[in-house]
Amino acid sequence: MFRPKAVMSSLRNAYSKISNRSYLNRVQVVFSSNSSLSINSPWQFRSFTSKPESMLQLVLENDWSKEVVEGLRKPDMALTHETAIYVLRKLAKHPEKAYSFLNWVIRESELTPTSPLYNTMLKMILMQERPMKRFWMTLTDMKQGGFCLDEETYMTIYSLLNRESYKDATALTHIYESLLKDNAMSVVADNVSASVSKRDWSFEVERELQDMKLPLSDNFVIRVLKGLKAHPMKALSFLRWVSGASGHYKHSTVTYNAALRVLAKPSSVQEFWSVVYEMKEAGHEVDFDTYIKVSRQFQMSRMMIEAVKLYEFMSDGPFKPSAEDCSLLLKSLSAGPSPYLDLVYRVSRKYESTGKPLTKAVYDGIHRYLTSVARFDEAEDIMKAMREDGYEPDNITYSQLVFGLCKAKRLEEACGVLDQMEADGCLPDVKTWTVLIQGHFKNNEVDKAFACFENMLEKGIDIDSGLLDVMVGMFLSQNRIEEACKFLKKKVKMANVKPWRTTYKGLIDKLHEIKKDKEALDLVQMMKKQNYPAYAEPFDGTVKDAKIDAPSSKDSPSFCDVIEAFCGLPGLKDLVPIFLKRTRKSMDSLVQFEIDTETSPD
Repeated sequence: MFRPKAVMSSLRNAYSKISNRSYLNRVQVVFSSNSSLSINSPWQFRSFTSKPESMLQLVLENDWSKEVVEGLRKPDMALTHETAIYVLRKLAKHPEKAYSFLNWVIRESELTPTSPLYNTMLKMILMQERPMKRFWMTLTDMKQGGFCLDEETYMTIYSLLNRESYKDATALTHIYESLLKDNAMSVVADNVSASVSKRDWSFEVERELQDMKLPLSDNFVIRVLKGLKAHPMKALSFLRWVSGASGHYKHSTVTYNAALRVLAKPSSVQEFWSVVYEMKEAGHEVDFDTYIKVSRQFQMSRMMIEAVKLYEFMSDGPFKPSAEDCSLLLKSLSAGPSPYLDLVYRVSRKYESTGKPLTKAVYDGIHRYLTSVARFDEAEDIMKAMREDGYEPDNITYSQLVFGLCKAKRLEEACGVLDQMEADGCLPDVKTWTVLIQGHFKNNEVDKAFACFENMLEKGIDIDSGLLDVMVGMFLSQNRIEEACKFLKKKVKMANVKPWRTTYKGLIDKLHEIKKDKEALDLVQMMKKQNYPAYAEPFDGTVKDAKIDAPSSKDSPSFCDVIEAFCGLPGLKDLVPIFLKRTRKSMDSLVQFEIDTETSPD
């Protein structure tokens, strides 16, 4: 049994306290007596020709077989590009079924394959089990069919391959460059993008484009739009021009969706919704891949009203966001400095309207927001509703409460939460302790933060990479740089913890500042042993006084000797980064010196 009414009651209670400045009071949706929507939201109620959920259920609940294929071919299982993308996304945790489905879509169904489908397929293969034979076969099919490997997909796949196999990464680069070189359409599209981006849109620009007799196709339009991603209004002008430039070309789902990804920016959000309405009128849907990417763009730009509006729009359509998508949006709403309770209420209300049961993740998403804005009474109501729905609060739930209390400077109460957890049989883990320690640190209670750390160790809980980063940061905040170095070395040795690369870099920089290069180089050596690219930038690109033991051939000088020679010659010091890049293949068995490449901790 789930209790959405209790949850919504708690949210309404909190929401009513700020309703005088609610976005919902400023933007009203008015229904007429026949349930049609006002002109402000023409897309709210829509009729659908496909049944994506039925198709997904058929593939998900059965092994791939002739019977499944026959079921997919039934008239009531009308296949569209949007449906194919949606089913594929939902099968992300079932790679074999995803591959079988997409292989059928591309090779056997009546749906015309598209570059976005192929690109999605390639990313899914690499994200899952990574059978390289399947990957290269798919890439070969793309090339033979004249489809494009877009830059975003190439960069994503290259970064994945480069971590594991330089050979495969290099092969991918060769194929990508070959596709660009062999595809004359790509060259023309890139030239169009470059030309349009340099000038204001005008009748003269339109006339020049008309005289070029462009090879208009979906792939061509998509490539031009992506080339204009830094100029969304020019991309929109091109989109409009294309639809009227030729009597035989009409925009498709893939071109409309490509345009949405370009327009999802603060400067063009009004035009974004205009295109959404236009494509709806033309019978096209926002595909699920576009929804995920555009929602992420909105959230990264803190365009939270638009992110919520898009979530509501998709929830009213055939390709509904999942409970996980709802949870991630709620988490994003709680991360910003501005109060977004009205938006949390809207997301929760829309999720409730879909008839889906509230999951633990959704409960936590709502609870996270309430604790982040010090609505602790309402947060307690959410926890009660969780328990009544069969979900016991865990370390995730309690960590959110600890974070909120620390943010509200109620540190003693935050410590009391951990005591209450133990009394209730939910032992705090290292993540919860990290939140408590960091909360004290951010409130300038550094000594108490260290005391919390000692208390954690006494309870037999080991430090992890995240907490190590916090502890090193506390040492550095007190200018206890050498102590930080000793602490890190000790924990690596005794607790078998692997520091984040950013932790190493910050400490190495500080050691270098106080002329403790020997200690800094010890950390560089530790980075090498833990398979990190060594961090050489603090030493000004030289290794004369920072040699690291590295294997070398009897017939050739060591890598360090070569770099030292380069740095010692007048005018060649600036060529070191280029040299490193060009000699990457020969570096595989040597120490890798990377020039300040940021790596986010996992």
